[in-house]
Amino acid sequence: MLSVHWRLAELWTLQQKRKLTEDEESEMTACLHYNAIYARKLSGLYNLSLAASMINDAEWQHEICQRIEKLESQGVSPEFK
Repeated sequence: MLSVHWRLAELWTLQQKRKLTEDEESEMTACLHYNAIYARKLSGLYNLSLAASMINDAEWQHEICQRIEKLESQGVSPEFK
């Protein structure tokens, strides 16, 4: 889980108890923006992996899976890898 996801969860929780400050709202918007970029990158890689499997290109699919693992492991502590 990326640090941006942790912060997004904190801001959402705060929002359930009180109105966010202007700075917090801005930060939440930035977190949502970064999350959308991250999700698009990951989704694109999943689509490429599917395409590689459909044409039976194991080498290409392996390369894509490595990129997926690298992206998914961002923000994960080394003891959890």
